[in-house]
Amino acid sequence: MNFYSSVKKKRLTLSQAIVKYLQAQYSEYDGQEQRFIQGIWGIFGHGNVSGMSQALVEYGQDLPYHKPCNEQSMVHATTGFARAKRRKATMACTTSIGPGATNMITGAATASICRIPVLLLPSDYYASRYGGTVLQDIDHLSSEDMSVTDTFRVVSRFFDRITRPEQILTSLPEAMRILTNPSETGAVTISLPQDIQGYAYNYPTHFFDKRVWRIERSIPNPVRIKEAIELLKQAKKPYIIAGGGIHYSEAWDELENFAEQFGIPVGETHAGRGSIRNASDILLGGTGHLGTPCAAKIAEEADLVLCIGTRLHDFVTGSNSAFQNPNVKFISINVNGRDAYKLGALPITADAKLSLEALQQEGAKVGIQPQREWVFKAKYEKESWENLKLKEVFTQYREEKMSQGHLIGILNDEMDESDILVAAAGTIPADLTKLFDVSGGKQLHLEFGNSCMGYDIPAAIGVRLTELYNDVYVLMGDGNYQMHPMELVTAIQERAKITILLNVNFGYQSIHGHQKALVGYSLGNEFKIRDPESRLLDEGTFIEIDYAKNAESIGLKTWVAHNESELRSAIQKAKQEENSCMIVVPTEKYRSPPGSDVWWEVVGAEVTNDPKTRELVESREAGRAKQRFYY
Repeated sequence: MNFYSSVKKKRLTLSQAIVKYLQAQYSEYDGQEQRFIQGIWGIFGHGNVSGMSQALVEYGQDLPYHKPCNEQSMVHATTGFARAKRRKATMACTTSIGPGATNMITGAATASICRIPVLLLPSDYYASRYGGTVLQDIDHLSSEDMSVTDTFRVVSRFFDRITRPEQILTSLPEAMRILTNPSETGAVTISLPQDIQGYAYNYPTHFFDKRVWRIERSIPNPVRIKEAIELLKQAKKPYIIAGGGIHYSEAWDELENFAEQFGIPVGETHAGRGSIRNASDILLGGTGHLGTPCAAKIAEEADLVLCIGTRLHDFVTGSNSAFQNPNVKFISINVNGRDAYKLGALPITADAKLSLEALQQEGAKVGIQPQREWVFKAKYEKESWENLKLKEVFTQYREEKMSQGHLIGILNDEMDESDILVAAAGTIPADLTKLFDVSGGKQLHLEFGNSCMGYDIPAAIGVRLTELYNDVYVLMGDGNYQMHPMELVTAIQERAKITILLNVNFGYQSIHGHQKALVGYSLGNEFKIRDPESRLLDEGTFIEIDYAKNAESIGLKTWVAHNESELRSAIQKAKQEENSCMIVVPTEKYRSPPGSDVWWEVVGAEVTNDPKTRELVESREAGRAKQRFYY
């Protein structure tokens, strides 16, 4: 069939057309325009080496190619890049079929869970099927059109398999629409059968014209604003939960002005940490199960909770137990309708910045004033927490190694205003929401939506590639480091300087502590050699690993810091280096900052013959009495 007979055409392979199209896509936000797809990551196998690889060589002049060491990692790098760009730009990822493609699944899930745009271009089976079964695919007994690449359907916001080269004429614009839509964004997967990648089609040349996708601020409904004002007028103990939407909306000033004017204490989610960038008596830090004690106490009493740009996962809500006021009500500002309606909230499905501006204006008109006793209580709890940090956390006890909390306190002092710290998974994101000081311009990048181990290093490389920050730091445990240390090679080859602070505590201490609290025993969470007599891992001796030598073998400058003075000196020396660095910090394994005492639902063994386990389960189940449903 002769489509587009009256327009000018250019004959290209499918892959060449994709490359040309992506280079012509731009985003615009508040008048600022930039190329939306600013690079492509790829590992080439037989599924994409003659398709996408060839296209990038011939037509990818404005689509810089980056080579990772692992397919999951390159999705994390893209996620880190896109998050640092506040979702206004991203990158693409291409892989071969089979393990190359399916290695991206974890990264895709992380991107979708965290609402971050990434474009995935995995290879797939031969659309013609002429060659028979593909080497790296599964033979389904009941379906010939299903492949391993179908696994992306569950973790993608949009999935399409291209079986004819002309199908991208509708598929690619739809992919771009979703990627640039804040309410729908996440991982977008366009599956490319390896034969189709090289097939040609006469594409209309205007398909490759520059196109600007405007990322629009959705305006709040005035009726919803008035309803929210009525709730604010009645509230005696209001509380704000600030999520990642504050950053993506760039609503930092609006949040601070609103909270200060009406005297509303602010707690932050992991994604929202740093929503208020200046020192404030009403900024209580992390909220929920892994948050600060002061935020927990205020949330427990709050009669109105204003949720802004958060998907309200169970850590934040304490599995629906954190808010105990019998009359508590919720307002939720979110571009995503599903998130806005959670907890039976009054939904304001709109941009955070515009919504806060509208609420502040209307609140001033009707004369809403701070509740002085409530503000005083918030400040008192905040002061108590600050004193506790100085007394119990930011100190190194005699005869002990440095604690993780003390390490964070030193970072607070040594990082500069143009720096950013990246972290994910384990105890570190929790401790950072409690302890990291975001005032003065320092920024914090936490991935805890999927709590994905291995995210840290590749994400930091992605952040570095944005060229938005002076120094990019990574704070991670040795358990997390074991997941993706190979990407240090990528950091070297990209000349993407990152500084890793490696907290050495011999394993997965987050789950070790969690397991001890739920079961009474540890099982397989520490780096130990199997005991020759008992044959148990947990009764063996710790494995001593020289992480400094490991990093040096790749080309990083390294230091080992055993105390505060050595750590401060190492950080200052790392600042002078041009290439990536690692600072190894041996820490106390079992010393953590004070917890929030917010319950979190983890079901223990309903039946057990072990008295220790039974006691722990009964104790934890007592917290279920606090669990509520608010709708």
